[in-house]
Amino acid sequence: MNVGFLLSNSAAKHPLQEAVVSDYSRLTYARFEERSARLSDAMLKAGLKKGDRVCLLFHNGSPFVEVYFAAVRVGLVATPVNFRFVGEEIAFILNDSGASALFHGPEFRAVAEEVRDRCQEVRFTVCPGGGAGVLDYEDFLARGNPRPPDPGISESDQCQLMYTSGTTGRPKGAVITHGNVLWNLMNTILGREDRAGQVSVIVGPLYHTAALNNHFTIQLALGGKSVLISRFDPEELLRVIQREQVNVISGAPAFYHLLMQHPRAWSYDRSSITKCTAGADKLSKETKRKLLEFFPKTCGVYDVYGCTEASPCITILTAEQSKDKHGSVGKALPFLQAMVVDELDNPVPSGQVGELVCKGPNVMQGYHRLPEATAQAIRNGWLHTGDLAFMDDEGFFYIVDRKKDMIVSGGENIYPREIEEVLLCHPAIADAAVVGEPDELWGESVKAAVVLKKGAALGSREVIEYCKIHLAGYKKPRKVVFMDALPRNASGKVLKQRLREERKAAGE
Repeated sequence: MNVGFLLSNSAAKHPLQEAVVSDYSRLTYARFEERSARLSDAMLKAGLKKGDRVCLLFHNGSPFVEVYFAAVRVGLVATPVNFRFVGEEIAFILNDSGASALFHGPEFRAVAEEVRDRCQEVRFTVCPGGGAGVLDYEDFLARGNPRPPDPGISESDQCQLMYTSGTTGRPKGAVITHGNVLWNLMNTILGREDRAGQVSVIVGPLYHTAALNNHFTIQLALGGKSVLISRFDPEELLRVIQREQVNVISGAPAFYHLLMQHPRAWSYDRSSITKCTAGADKLSKETKRKLLEFFPKTCGVYDVYGCTEASPCITILTAEQSKDKHGSVGKALPFLQAMVVDELDNPVPSGQVGELVCKGPNVMQGYHRLPEATAQAIRNGWLHTGDLAFMDDEGFFYIVDRKKDMIVSGGENIYPREIEEVLLCHPAIADAAVVGEPDELWGESVKAAVVLKKGAALGSREVIEYCKIHLAGYKKPRKVVFMDALPRNASGKVLKQRLREERKAAGE
């Protein structure tokens, strides 16, 4: 069995049922299957072969999922690109992955043109509408036969190369197999108590494993309908929920804050929503309470915890459990083991904080071309998440902190070192450190502490604009403070906890 089978199977069972609704089109399962199959054959005719990486740079929409299923059904490795990245970040993904082809939306023509000469392994580029040196999407699709050859893809074959930021400041590609995706699918369906024929609105970007492997693939496997949202607009989303009679909604706490704070939010019909899931950040008790008021037909909130390297699910707190287990992310999923360990990887007693680790068939194969990072992340078969947690006597897990200094802002993972490296390239900056600070709307926001070179002059706005040039917008600092020197220990390491404590002491 492989991931491509999920689409073919649902198309055979529900050919006339709607599968995908997006800005581009409304696709039945039969139409989705036909277009994806033609794309598969066109890819093979263009010279792509099993194991080649195909990069996808799209907002949520039917082209993304068509290209994705076209690639994986014939053994190509789908490599989604964060559409919020700037040119140099996109070029890194294309080159590091060794991508053979790039499929992108028309809104990314300029950045694709910008990076083309820097990505020598990319043999061809496809975009709706085409362009100079770019193949037109519909013309390319029309080259294919609706019955491509069966290459015999198995669960052990690579399916996805999903990039996730690392502490080195450069994204790392997690190699996820067909088996990883399928086992995650079974785990998540059981954990979220999903059923056939649901209508799900998918707001989270499909370049994330949560949106792609959970929110979308679950609906596809169970014959449901997925409404893909290309750009988040609170009122438009509420119109979609009302018009499409959406049953399932998923997102980060920051997403729900924005939705509920819209002045006309309560005037729309939300009674069709019967399932609400949250992930990517801690879900506060108050946010959960407001969600249950906002979506009155839900009986609780499914709190999902995981990471890209686990494809992504590790634990899920069910709606019923959420009534009593406040702050918990639930129990380990059925086909997976999880525990909390100390610095020597020994299990710790219940109630004691340590690092959460997991082991199971959903754990990635490893990091692309990074054997040392793989060996550090997966030890004795156990994936080390880098998250500090404890487990209670009933087996429920609670995430208490991040072992690393990762910042989660609006559901996006941000690693300070990447921003620090950009700051240190500025000719006026002598030293810099980045920490996260609480943000009522986004969960956390980025704060930079900067030391200027002697005689240099620089303002906060200039620092933020400089970062905006070199990094995706969500990574830029929202606040900049200038210091004479950063606090460091005897070995020279920046004392980030002191930066946080000084912020609190100053009443910020």
